Amino acid sequence: MYVRSVTARVLMLATAWSALALVVIAIVISALYAKSAERAFTDLLRAQLYNVVNSITIGEDNSLAGNPQLGDLRFSQPETGWYWIVEPLGTFAATPLSSSSLGRSNIAVPSILNVPFNNRYERFYPATDAYGNHVLVAETEVVLDSDGRAARFRVSGNLSVVDEDIQAFTRSLYIALVLFGVASLIVNGFAILFGLRPLDDARRALEKVRRGEAERLEGEFPREVHSLTGEMNALIDSNRRIVERARMQVGNLAHSLKTPIAVLLNEARLLDKSQAEVVRSQAEAMQSQVQSYLNRARIAAQRESMLARTEAEPILERLVRVMRRLNPDKTFDLSAAPPGLALAMEQQDVEETVGNLLENAARHSNTGVWLTATPAVVPEGADAGRRNWVEIIVEDDGPGLDPHEIKEALKRGRRLDESKPGTGLGLSIVGEITREYQGQLELSRGARGGLKAKLILPGLTWDVA
Repeated sequence: MYVRSVTARVLMLATAWSALALVVIAIVISALYAKSAERAFTDLLRAQLYNVVNSITIGEDNSLAGNPQLGDLRFSQPETGWYWIVEPLGTFAATPLSSSSLGRSNIAVPSILNVPFNNRYERFYPATDAYGNHVLVAETEVVLDSDGRAARFRVSGNLSVVDEDIQAFTRSLYIALVLFGVASLIVNGFAILFGLRPLDDARRALEKVRRGEAERLEGEFPREVHSLTGEMNALIDSNRRIVERARMQVGNLAHSLKTPIAVLLNEARLLDKSQAEVVRSQAEAMQSQVQSYLNRARIAAQRESMLARTEAEPILERLVRVMRRLNPDKTFDLSAAPPGLALAMEQQDVEETVGNLLENAARHSNTGVWLTATPAVVPEGADAGRRNWVEIIVEDDGPGLDPHEIKEALKRGRRLDESKPGTGLGLSIVGEITREYQGQLELSRGARGGLKAKLILPGLTWDVA
């Protein structure tokens, strides 16, 4: 699964690496300590073995004599697994000696072929005593006198001591590493969040630019982020220059076309009535189409500007006031909520889209037109994380349109009612501007029986009173 958050990715990587490192460290330290404990246990048995060797001699009656003092009570307690044994070898027929902990039992001696002596004439091998204890036996053979009489010396220790020691150490080690790991993850988390905070600051600064609250990324940023914010500011400045240049070119083009079209309309009045009507209608259509394409060019130039902002309620109130003056016999109802609702559009584009819809609704309504503006859900295919969205609904109580008539009404230059004035370009222009802003236009039959036009347009943040 691809994680989009940089913070989450760094935290996950740091957590995974820390966990893996701590597991490896725990295994390595446990293994090293186990070897060290086993080596120490072997050295202890060797020291005790030679202590026994130094304590045993041959008495005057040719018997083994001596009482080793190993300083460990376990050699005197039964069934502990801690024993010492001295056994005569060859023709030396003395009675064996052993610790009181061994009692009357004995420990089997493996073949020299299976467990050979080392270069110090010692050998160590595991065994199991008569009581089920797993022991490690240290053994050597020593010549006791000049007559060549020798004995086998053995000392055993209970391996459970080593196992318990290793388990106790491992348990303490794991607890310490877990606590250290948790503390390290907390410290790493705070360090990562603190280190990535400048990116959040840059994001918030960019959001201010997008909402129209600032024109540049402002703030103190570290060296690693400063170059990024500098490039973003340069991009915003470049984008602003492109928008201004596009607006100037659009204005120049509109001005250059205004006079020729006006001349055509003026000359049309000098022609015969039938010819004048054709020239006039075509000039008006050309004027509307030129204006439409100029609008599209201007919108395409500034659509990604992030600097366009239009307060919804004031501009809608002004449009409604104009429509009330033009249509005194009809009522116009406006509802815009919450306060501060703003559109990420140029003011003239809002006037063009909503004005066309109001004009169309007023033309076909019987008694009134209803206009509402509210926050909307993200339209399908739009970028949900980029901005908020605003829903504007214009509804009338006229005859409305059937589904097949709605498709025809959206076509450029198509007029369903030839008895009403107009060029047939209004809904087409609304649709083009809406699409340029990645919004949606939907026509349907409203609850009052007339046409219901719903616009989904890009919005900015707003404050709820």
